[in-house]
Amino acid sequence: MENNRNSFSSSLGFVLAAAGSAVGLGNIWRFPYLAAKDGGGLFLVIYIILVLTFGFTMIVSETAIGRKTRQSALTAYGVLHKPSKWIGVFACIVPFMIFPYYCLIGGWVLKYAVAFLTGQGIAAAGDGYFTGFITGVWPPIIFDIIFLGATAFIIYLGVNKGIENLSKILMPVLLVMVIGIAIFSLTIKGGAEGRTGLDGLKVYLIPNLHDLSFKSVFVTVMDAMGQLFYSISVAMGIMVTYGSYFKDESNLMQSVNQIELFDTLVAFLAGVMIIPAVFVFLGEEGMSAGPGLMFVALPKVFQAMGPVGNIIGAVFFIMVLLAALTSSMSILETVVASLMDAFGWSRRLAVIVESSIGLLLSIVICLGYNVFYFEAHLPNQAPDQTAQLLDIFDYVSNNILMPIVAIGTCILVGWLIKPKTIIDEATKNGEKFGRKGLYIVMVKFVAPVLLLLLLLGAFGVFNKVMG
Repeated sequence: MENNRNSFSSSLGFVLAAAGSAVGLGNIWRFPYLAAKDGGGLFLVIYIILVLTFGFTMIVSETAIGRKTRQSALTAYGVLHKPSKWIGVFACIVPFMIFPYYCLIGGWVLKYAVAFLTGQGIAAAGDGYFTGFITGVWPPIIFDIIFLGATAFIIYLGVNKGIENLSKILMPVLLVMVIGIAIFSLTIKGGAEGRTGLDGLKVYLIPNLHDLSFKSVFVTVMDAMGQLFYSISVAMGIMVTYGSYFKDESNLMQSVNQIELFDTLVAFLAGVMIIPAVFVFLGEEGMSAGPGLMFVALPKVFQAMGPVGNIIGAVFFIMVLLAALTSSMSILETVVASLMDAFGWSRRLAVIVESSIGLLLSIVICLGYNVFYFEAHLPNQAPDQTAQLLDIFDYVSNNILMPIVAIGTCILVGWLIKPKTIIDEATKNGEKFGRKGLYIVMVKFVAPVLLLLLLLGAFGVFNKVMG
C-alpha cells in the first residue's frame, strides 16, 4: 500500500494544501471576534506565542507521524504504538463529525455570495434575513448539497489532481483577496460618530489593559488555545494525513515554519479585514461571535458602505467560500484516506460512502433549525445561551474530542515513543531542528497541562469556579 500511496509533488503543494486546510471559517469569523473580546493586542501577543510554541509542537508531531508511518489518522497511531490506536479512532471521529455541519455552513456562505453577486446585498442585510434562510427547509439543504458535492468531486480527483492542483490556484487568489479587502477596510471613513478604519485598527492592535486581572488573562489564554485548533488544523487527523503524502526527501521543518507563518498571517489579516469595517459602522458592540458576525453584522456593514458595498460584499463572500472549500477538502480527505488505509477501499468507494453519510447528517443538522428544533444548554455556555444540533456537533468535536486527541498525541510522543522519534523523522535528511529544547519541554509537560485546562473549561469547570 505504501508504494502506491500518492504524494504531494512538491513542498509548496504540501504547504499550500495544509495552509488551505487551516485558513477556513474559524479564522475568518472566530479570530476577529476573540481578538475584539479579549483586549485586542493582548490576544494577538498571546496567540503568536502559542503558535510558536504549542502550535509548532503539534504541527511537527502530527506531520512527522504521518510521514513516518505513511498512514492516515485512523491507522497511523496504531502503527507507531499499538495500544495508542484509540487516538487514531478519536482523530478520525473529529472530521467525521465536523464535515456535515461544515458543509452546511459552506452552503450558507454560498447563499450569501450568490445574493451579493446578484445585487441582493441590501436584502441580505435586512433584519431576519439570516434567520429566515436557515429556518427554511429546502433552500439551505440545496446550497448544502452544492457545496458538499463540490468538495466530494475535488477529493474524488485525488491528492495531486484534486487537492494539490486546486490549492495552488485557490490559495494565492485567496491571499490576494484577503490583502485587498484588508487594505480597503483601513481606508473606510464614515459612521454616525465619524469613526475611521484606522480607529478600528487601533482597537485591534493596541492591548486593552483596563481591568486586567488573572481571570481575564486566563480567559484570553484559553480562548487563544481554542482558536489554535481552528487555525492550524491539529488534533483532527488532517496534518497526520497530509504528512503521509509528504515526500521523504522534502524539508519537513522548513515546511512547518512556512505553515506557521501563512496561518498566522491570514488569521491576523482576517482581523484587519473585519474589525475596522465593523467598528466604523457598528462600533465595538457590533462584534459578535460566530454566524452573527459574518451573516448578520457584516452584511449591514456592506449596506452602510453604499453602492460599493455590494461589490465588496460579493468579493468578501467569494473569498470566504474559497476558504471554506479548501478546509472542507482536508476534512473529507482525512476520513476518506482513513477508510482507504484501514479497509483497503478504493478512493471512489470511500468518497461515495463518507459523502453520503455526511450529506444525511448535514440534512439532519439543517433540520435542527426547523423540523427538529430544540434548545439545549452546553456546559461551557453562559446561562442565557442555548444550543441547537449544529452547536452540539461543534461542541463534542471541537471542545471535547480535539483536546483529548491532542493530549493523547502529547503522551504518545512525549512519554511512549519519545520525542527523539519525531525529531529523527523531521531531520532525516540532515535538516536542523530549531526549537528542539522547546519542543521537548512543550510536548512532555507544558502542552498536556494547557490542554487539560482547555478540556476542563469545555466541561464548564471554570464557569463555576470563576463565576
